[in-house]
Amino acid sequence: QVQLVESGGGLVQAGGSLRLSCAVSGGIFSSYTMGWYRQIPGNEREWVAHITPGGGTDYSDSVKGRFTIFRDNAKTTVWLQMNDLKPDDTAVYYCSGRAGLCALDPRLYWGQGTQVTVSS
Repeated sequence: QVQLVESGGGLVQAGGSLRLSCAVSGGIFSSYTMGWYRQIPGNEREWVAHITPGGGTDYSDSVKGRFTIFRDNAKTTVWLQMNDLKPDDTAVYYCSGRAGLCALDPRLYWGQGTQVTVSS
């Protein structure tokens, strides 16, 4: 059973920083592309960043240069370092993991989400 558990959300002032963590159990973490998404109630879930099993990263334009995604396969954990936070970053942040479309289990797994609130 694949389980993702986020932590690290909270309330921060604009310009501040937070580091979100996502601990993964089950599955084969080292083969997963891991991602971070965020969602404001009533809106579609927005992709933020992802990191491949080999460590390649990509970011949405809205967070590029401010956020960093990184992983430790030995710890089966992925983090999202968020710097220079802005009020528009306020959302519930979700961790995701997927082994690949051609894998035996290609399902996209989600964590429960963690709230990030950035005050102006």
